[in-house]
Amino acid sequence: MSVSPAALRNEFCRRYPGHPRLIRAPGRVNLIGEHTDYNEGYVFPIAIDRDIALAAAPREDSVVRLYSVQYAQEVLFDLGNIVPDPAAPWSNYIRGVAAMLQERGLKLGGMDAVVAGDVPLGAGLSSSAALEVATACTFQVLFGLELSAVEMALLCQRAENLFVGVNCGIMDQFISRLGQRDHALLIDCRSLEYERVPLAMQGYQIVVANTCKERGLLDSEYNERRAMCEAGVRFFQRFRPQVRALRDVTAEDLARYGGKMPEVMRRRCAHVISENARTLASVAALKAGDLARFGALMGESHESLRDLYEVSCRELDLLVEIAHKVPGVLGSRMTGGGFGGCTVSLVRQEAVAELERRLAAEYPAATGLPVEVYVCQVADGAGEILENSHEKT
Repeated sequence: MSVSPAALRNEFCRRYPGHPRLIRAPGRVNLIGEHTDYNEGYVFPIAIDRDIALAAAPREDSVVRLYSVQYAQEVLFDLGNIVPDPAAPWSNYIRGVAAMLQERGLKLGGMDAVVAGDVPLGAGLSSSAALEVATACTFQVLFGLELSAVEMALLCQRAENLFVGVNCGIMDQFISRLGQRDHALLIDCRSLEYERVPLAMQGYQIVVANTCKERGLLDSEYNERRAMCEAGVRFFQRFRPQVRALRDVTAEDLARYGGKMPEVMRRRCAHVISENARTLASVAALKAGDLARFGALMGESHESLRDLYEVSCRELDLLVEIAHKVPGVLGSRMTGGGFGGCTVSLVRQEAVAELERRLAAEYPAATGLPVEVYVCQVADGAGEILENSHEKT
């Protein structure tokens, strides 16, 4: 666990009575499969060794009292009257999870909790999903809730969709709950079937670089892309009525009918169709031990996101360009929604220091922005931190 359990426990004991239990949930990086989730396609994320964690103890009433270390702010709400708090928007993810658990008919009690974490905010590494999943796990641990891992991920997604008001897909909550150390998770976003695929890294590291750019366009552009994909589905249904999502459209379909589409719609659909194929090809390459092929597919994914889906930006492109100039980098691409956020690169161990040096020298000089680099370990999904142990339940 990257958040110190001792420090978290001490902060709780300084503020609240009782003996707390500690629960963590990780952030995530998507290795490949971008903007495919809401098209019922495939994604291939990992859980990373950066967490949101709660130290929590039950109360005898229905009050939830929360303290955020990051925001130095305490809030309270009653389980009988859960409404959003515009003065403490971080707490809405917790409120939303509590509301959805109760909506499902599960019985909760009040709790005192301290929240801390080191998933960078606004970087596209899914701090919100980590907070939601950590909250759901905390209620489960404290009150013995019967809830499977998949059900929990879906409930947390529902909280973000309906309570927070962000129309996210299932990937972030799914990997935060179901991730496994040294494995990536292939998720079929239609069926919710998943496969844990071993990461035989063979001397390579996963390196994440943060543009540190404010992502002001993300919501409006995301909604436009999603609407364009839905329009693309309606277009293809004229020729193939069985099409439910772009997941069902093949490259052959695009070649046959795409010339009749508006050009922008054709490009958007072309990205999703090719990205689904790349994701499955990447998993096959990984299983075959062909990391060079995996890296090449990462590069193709970035080019598609940049040129066809148009969700990259100068800062992301620059980080990818710098990475590709460093010997020992097999592949690099933007990860997450785009217009800022992070890149993910597959880097030979002995090249990591050179990549960090080049990023630190070249990116701020060209953009005026700092760059943050995280060399990531592939972590387990959410669970309780056991006393005097780094294991999870």
